Amino acid sequence: MADKMDYASAGVDIDLEGSAVASLISSLGKSVRKPGTPGAPVDLPGGFGGLIEFGDHLLALATDGVGSKLQIAALLNQWSGVGIDCMAMNVNDLLCVGAEPIAFVDYVAVPKPDPEVHAALGASLAEACRLARVTLAGGETASLPGIVTELDLSGTALGFLKKGNAITGENLAEGDVLIGLPSSGIHSNGYSLVRRIMAHSGMDYTDIAPFDCNSATREIARFPGQSSQVSLGEIFLNPTRIYCNPVVDLINHAQSDKSYFSIQDIRAICHITGGGLSNLLRLHDQLGWEISDPLPPHPEFTWLASTGDVETWEMYRTFNMGCGMIIAVSQEHAEDIHAWLSAEMLGAKIIGRVVDNNRKVVHVPLGIEYSHY
Repeated sequence: MADKMDYASAGVDIDLEGSAVASLISSLGKSVRKPGTPGAPVDLPGGFGGLIEFGDHLLALATDGVGSKLQIAALLNQWSGVGIDCMAMNVNDLLCVGAEPIAFVDYVAVPKPDPEVHAALGASLAEACRLARVTLAGGETASLPGIVTELDLSGTALGFLKKGNAITGENLAEGDVLIGLPSSGIHSNGYSLVRRIMAHSGMDYTDIAPFDCNSATREIARFPGQSSQVSLGEIFLNPTRIYCNPVVDLINHAQSDKSYFSIQDIRAICHITGGGLSNLLRLHDQLGWEISDPLPPHPEFTWLASTGDVETWEMYRTFNMGCGMIIAVSQEHAEDIHAWLSAEMLGAKIIGRVVDNNRKVVHVPLGIEYSHY
């Protein structure tokens, strides 16, 4: 290939998006809700979810969509996983502030309604609610010919937590231990680059995946009527993992009398989405992160990097690379928390530690680092 592929050349410039978001935030006015009253904002570094006051509790809100993964679903007419993707992208962010998700609303925009597609979306959202243990409290479907050219799906999740129990990263300390939770695949980020690589490869989404798809830490959701061999479409549409189980249970256990560790031992939680490992930089303005024993990437990541000639630094900034969530815990109780998580989720692993390195993420085995989100 003449040029290496990256996310920006595929149409998504992470740095430009960051600048645009910063401009949006700087233009917003202050809340009209007075401090100490329901709805008043709570300052929260990182931005994984928004917190507002609500009596003795805090409410948490997150909103997100599935993105261009939907274009592959539309091409294959396979919608069974996209509701799970939409739910996961929202509730996983709520977990990062220590909130338990309790309700969800969805928004579907289409150029023209299709009862069969909407039924499939409904079934997928119902399964997503079961996995996330939330109530589907409502939603909206809009037909927008001339504005949208294909189906778009997004949603908003609501969670709650006791006041004083927010997990913000402010108590992070050098030596804290990082525990990685395995992803189920690509999740719902980086698909503009995935689609560009697929177009270059000359392969179809219906082709058998040219790599071993077996893994002890995930299952591939199969399409109805498929052969015993897994297709590339099934790999790329595998639903995003919802981490309510075990993270909500971990937080609740930490607050119980039966636990060896407390909620204060859970220092920070990071959802590895767009931006890859650089998401960790959102959690503290001084400390850094050292990944010394990472979770192994799923084989599709290796195939994408090789087929698209994508540099390693770019891969770990665009994709989750097999690690969908990272939990920073106190050094004192790291083994206890790791053992608890391992009993609930196969593949949970201690992957590194918090370091004082002037706010950098360093992937030690690969010798790559990130200094900005």
